Amino acid sequence: MTSSPALLDLDITGIAHGGTFIARHDGRVVFVSDAIPGERVRARLTADSTDESKSFWRAETVEVLDASPHRRPHIWTEADVSRAPEDRPGGADLGHIDLAHQRTLKRQVLTEALDRFAGPGLEAPEIEAVDSTDGTGWRTRVTLHVDDEGRVGPYAARSHRVIPVGSHPLARPAIAKAALRLQGGEAGSVDLVEPGDGTVRVIRRERLDERPARGQGRRPAPEVVYEQVGDRRFQLDAGGFWQVHPRAASVLDGAVYGILDGHVDPEAAHLDLYGGVGLFAASLADLGATDIVTVESSKRATAHAQQNLAGRGVKAVTARVDRYLAGLPAGTRTGAVVLDPPRAGAGRAVVDALHALAPEAIAYVACDPVALARDLGTFRQHGWNVGTLRGFDLFPHSHHFEVVALLTR
Repeated sequence: MTSSPALLDLDITGIAHGGTFIARHDGRVVFVSDAIPGERVRARLTADSTDESKSFWRAETVEVLDASPHRRPHIWTEADVSRAPEDRPGGADLGHIDLAHQRTLKRQVLTEALDRFAGPGLEAPEIEAVDSTDGTGWRTRVTLHVDDEGRVGPYAARSHRVIPVGSHPLARPAIAKAALRLQGGEAGSVDLVEPGDGTVRVIRRERLDERPARGQGRRPAPEVVYEQVGDRRFQLDAGGFWQVHPRAASVLDGAVYGILDGHVDPEAAHLDLYGGVGLFAASLADLGATDIVTVESSKRATAHAQQNLAGRGVKAVTARVDRYLAGLPAGTRTGAVVLDPPRAGAGRAVVDALHALAPEAIAYVACDPVALARDLGTFRQHGWNVGTLRGFDLFPHSHHFEVVALLTR
């Protein structure tokens, strides 16, 4: 193979977890960006996909030879297939597909993950739309980057190269305007945040290798902002974690409340694991729980949770979830558990520890279908049943989606 990137004409047969698409060439799997199952595309192999010993290659679509009926002009002009792959910003990897078909493909990803990792007999749910818009204007949090030359923009897809752009269609309108006003500055990143009050905060972060060493200079305390879910108000750091779709917190909160209704024993202890600033602990309290512990590794988030949940019978603990569970006394009577792990999932140690506690029910909130499927497989090996499964398209035009599952003994 020559040193210049090779072009291949490929038939796209499926979608892979992570927003790329599947083709085969001479028996080797090729993961292709910016395609749709059923299409024939011309794709350029990435520079690291020229090694004959590799079991798979990666490629980027440069021309659509036979288009799917589900293909649409990309929702983000700068990310369209007509631009060179290295100049396409990342973050909207399904933006060239009509919304209904995006949800079909997300369900397919979930189906394949469940079949492979969770064991037989689980049917993936339909992925529910959460609004009736065109899927733009929803990001309440956007991270851009500043390179050494002062250019500001998103990274190119699957790259750390900054791409200046003239639009931010997935961002809330006020964030999109603020983003386009940004100019220069020190190399690093910029978070744009629109909390519940609708005013955009711009938070600049220095590059890690340029931050002062511990003890050399003090940073100001982070600004505290507020988010609203129903009649409940939550404080958090402006740069702290909160769902990026304006309806995500209320949709997921409603789903957790719905599947745990009838599973909360007021006399038992209840757990909110990876609890953040206390969203789901508040749901447990609304369901009648009076003894609740929310566990989160971030001290700042735990402090906010304690304030957000004051007077509701909640104890906020700063700890790693696996270590907290390992330290619980044997025989602790546990009612309902909310499990909302990061993208990597809960993992076997946490699942094993929860099984040993024998809670009445577990509501699992998942942002990664493969991690969810692995954890569900472990729970099922322990004899747990997976009841309700609901999927939510909270991140239109990206490959991300959320799933809420009910597990019972």
